[in-house]
Amino acid sequence: MGGVKDGQPPLKRLRLSFSGSNSISSDLIAEEPINSTSLGDLMARPIQCQGEEEVIGSRGVIRRNEFVRLIAGSLYALGYQRTGACLEEESNIPLQSTTVNLLMQLVLDGKWDESVSTLQKIGLEDEMIIKSAKFLILEQKFFELLNDGKTMDALMTLRMEISTLHIKTNRVHELSTCLLSQSESQNGNHHMDSLRMKLRSELLDELQQLLPPSIMVPARRLEQLVEQALTLQRGTCIFHNSSDQEMSLYADHHCGKNNIPTHTSQILEGHQDEVWFLQFSHKGRYLASASNDRSAIIWEVVNGEVILKQRLYGHQKSVSQVSWSPDDQQLLTCGAEETVRRWDVLSGECLQVYEKAGFPVVSCAWSPDGKTVFGGLSDKSIIMWDLNGKEVECWKGHRTLKISDLEITRDGKQIISMCREKAILIYNKETNVEHFIEEDHPITSFCLSNDSKFLLVSIINQEIHLWTIDGDAKLVAKYKGHKRSRFLIRSCFGGLEQSFIASGSEDSQVYIWHRGSGQLVDILPGHSGAINCVSWNPVDPHMLASASDDRTIRIWGLSGVNIKSRVTQSNGNHHCNGNGTI
Repeated sequence: MGGVKDGQPPLKRLRLSFSGSNSISSDLIAEEPINSTSLGDLMARPIQCQGEEEVIGSRGVIRRNEFVRLIAGSLYALGYQRTGACLEEESNIPLQSTTVNLLMQLVLDGKWDESVSTLQKIGLEDEMIIKSAKFLILEQKFFELLNDGKTMDALMTLRMEISTLHIKTNRVHELSTCLLSQSESQNGNHHMDSLRMKLRSELLDELQQLLPPSIMVPARRLEQLVEQALTLQRGTCIFHNSSDQEMSLYADHHCGKNNIPTHTSQILEGHQDEVWFLQFSHKGRYLASASNDRSAIIWEVVNGEVILKQRLYGHQKSVSQVSWSPDDQQLLTCGAEETVRRWDVLSGECLQVYEKAGFPVVSCAWSPDGKTVFGGLSDKSIIMWDLNGKEVECWKGHRTLKISDLEITRDGKQIISMCREKAILIYNKETNVEHFIEEDHPITSFCLSNDSKFLLVSIINQEIHLWTIDGDAKLVAKYKGHKRSRFLIRSCFGGLEQSFIASGSEDSQVYIWHRGSGQLVDILPGHSGAINCVSWNPVDPHMLASASDDRTIRIWGLSGVNIKSRVTQSNGNHHCNGNGTI
């Protein structure tokens, strides 16, 4: 398709559960090693550091005392009570101090006064933590007294013990309300649902979270550390793209490139001219494409193969964009500075045409509830229609450009559009608050992540910028390597948990980056014309589609899959609605 002058924006369209008592079994005696020079000598030896605790590991950063305590805690959590007790005895390193064990048992036995007294003996120095822990224990005492019908005792606890701590005033008022509404509660009033009495094990969990880990070791801490290590390894593996990928503790995690869709599995030839836009439906069952040939096509994914389902005619100009309804049963198509049409996916029937007299539509989007349709108009305003085409609201002013994408956040509150050559508007239509993303170079297109927390912005200087928009907008990553000098080239999120970034390019190749590291993962050749748009199947991380000026759509899959027969225009149903010339 035709180009534009360099330097100008492109014109192409168009979770802690208590594990039980950790007390040592006094009848357990650890055996001596069979051979003191065998296996033990092969393990990592402790390193004695001057003036510091004994450490283990090749880097000398793991404190032996802490490590043994975490192992013991994990054993107890797994139900290996005798083994955990044996470890404590043999290592002479208790999981918890005698005083802490006593506190835990007193809490579980509901001996509240003894619990408060013991709390003072566990070695806490922070007075605020001591008061907060006392508050939790006395609050539980209050609720249990109330639950047992001992209202006066509960009142005395509130007045003489809880209130005198002089903390959490609002919570104290809430507890007072419980006393006043006790009779109503007994008659079925559920006012206390939000102020319910905890299980004693839940109270113990809260105390574990509140007290310093050196005093009370957090439950399942070793499991958390191992999970963090696995998550970190997964995050740094630039090829990780399979949800069923097994991750073992026996070896460092690493995936191969064969998890990335880098091989052409299908070539779709349904269009008669350049393919400008394409987008998979939310559930990944359909793919919609838009072309300079003034048509849109709905493709269906059947057993991993993409087949033509509906051909949609009716636009009098090139079709520049498509947008799927939240339930994937309807599709919006936008003509280049023309109208928006709403189609039924199953029948291919045009259900409604959206337009505003004298102001062509340049972009379209669905509301997340599927009840309204949004459009960007040529006069730089944004309009909202109901499904029947009635104008509901129109936001005038510099809200959008003739060349612009349009997105609605998943909560339905914010509209995102290019409002200036180098700026993107994030407009909250409920509060009328505006936020802007400012770039140093003209913006060509953008894409919103599935969670509506990130925006992928394509820039005219051959860079793609990743912005976080959850709160204050912040640039977090840049991706480079693809080619763009004249045309509108679109990029997208994709892969497992949207861990990858893909983009078209004017050199006829698809570029894929690892989102977290920014590393270029692969470059996919195959097309013979500029690649205008890419879309990654949101359900199948191993399926990627690309649209090109060579009039084809390529479906990319995993290696080892042979190219399937080309899908041509002879397949599917043809539909023409309206006065468009075919």
